Amino acid sequence: MSTTLETPTLTTTARPAWVGAAAYVLMLVGAVAAFFAVQHLGASLTAPAAPAGAIAVGSPKAGQIDVVLHVLATLAAVVALGFTLGRAFRYLGQPPVIGEVIAGILLGPSLLGAISPEAMHLLIPAADADPKGQVTAALRAVAQLGVVLYMFLVGLELNGAKLKSHAHAAVAISHASIVAPFVLGLLLALPLYPRLSHSGVPFVSFALFMGVALSVTAFPVLARILADRGLTHTPAGTVALGCAAADDVTAWCLLALVVGVARAEVGSALGVIAGAAAFIAVMFLVVGPLARWVCRKLDARDALPPAAVPVVFVAVLLSALATEAIGVHAVFGAFLLGAVIPHDSRVAREFTRALKDVVTVLLLPAFFALTGLRTEIGLLDSWASWGFCLGIIVVATLGKFGGTYVAAKFTGYDSRIAAALGAMMNTRGLMGLIVLDIGLSMGVIAPTLFAMMVLMALVTTLATAPALARLLPSDDRPAPSSAR
Repeated sequence: MSTTLETPTLTTTARPAWVGAAAYVLMLVGAVAAFFAVQHLGASLTAPAAPAGAIAVGSPKAGQIDVVLHVLATLAAVVALGFTLGRAFRYLGQPPVIGEVIAGILLGPSLLGAISPEAMHLLIPAADADPKGQVTAALRAVAQLGVVLYMFLVGLELNGAKLKSHAHAAVAISHASIVAPFVLGLLLALPLYPRLSHSGVPFVSFALFMGVALSVTAFPVLARILADRGLTHTPAGTVALGCAAADDVTAWCLLALVVGVARAEVGSALGVIAGAAAFIAVMFLVVGPLARWVCRKLDARDALPPAAVPVVFVAVLLSALATEAIGVHAVFGAFLLGAVIPHDSRVAREFTRALKDVVTVLLLPAFFALTGLRTEIGLLDSWASWGFCLGIIVVATLGKFGGTYVAAKFTGYDSRIAAALGAMMNTRGLMGLIVLDIGLSMGVIAPTLFAMMVLMALVTTLATAPALARLLPSDDRPAPSSAR
């Protein structure tokens, strides 16, 4: 005999509307009456004496500031202005990241601080209002987290298979595009060191940072420029991306060694270098094969298991922590972990899709804000300083463009493709800013030189799109000639 279960129905007794309103008023009156009754009883109570250092109610502790309020206001301002300028620069054929970087500079002392310091201090309070730098420290923590996750995404975007297919040209061109500007950066340090540095900075550290800052290529920004112009899958675009990927790997390995030398004493610098080399070996010989095996297992599943997300995040943070503990910047560990994860795996695709917008739109603006606060264009207050800035831009362009052009011609590309590759490799963008931020944070680069180098990174990135429009018009993209 079958039985059926009936779903119970909720029934209510209809009452006049005034009954409910009266009950609500009585509830509020009762709560107020209870408060006054408790207040009357508590007025006769006494408590023990306040301990030493206790904050008296109604008198905030000196130097106390609402850190969350300022950080959220700064992020909101940078995100909004960066989005607006990014759309404007995209309309002009430039990557949106340029607008985001300029937004951070405009909100700093270079423009907003010069026009209205009070308005700038609504975002970042003045030193007397925040003597401990709590807001700047919190913003730096958000910025470093954003940069670490961003470099992990950059590593995930490396396409090893595409790089191998053009290895014959990519290796020669990428190494030439690093060696030439690196050597010119070392030479440029000779006239800049006595004028834009001080005796507390060893010349070797100063010269090495100049070389690395001129050598880096912004692989993600270049990829965005090529995608916007429809050049990603052309022969020239493929070779350029392969060169930029190899360039970034080499430049970050070089930066790891340079940071190790700059942070350590002469005697312990070799230990830092050995630690960095050991970390690289572990990542490629142990973590890499393990990551490929795990990714193959996960690719066979319908979806990533819930444990995959925390495991990957823990791996990213531990990799960053390891390189930071060794004496190398945390971004290197995150980048290297992303590089050993297969580019076309489910893990790489899922994390890139899930993290890219959050990192680039929300977290990286903290880095742009921090960069803008440290960039004081007003420090370039003479024709001599602007002359040095122009010289840095010229030397950086000659090194990157010239080294790439000569290597591309030597490997068999015609003059126009070689020039286009040189223009693409001259893109520095965010990667250059990360290197400069590391140098400024370590005290190797002074604020005046930092402002000059930021302008150099912006100018070389802005020049890429117009150069490609002239050298590789969208309706005329010839294939490179066969390489020797």
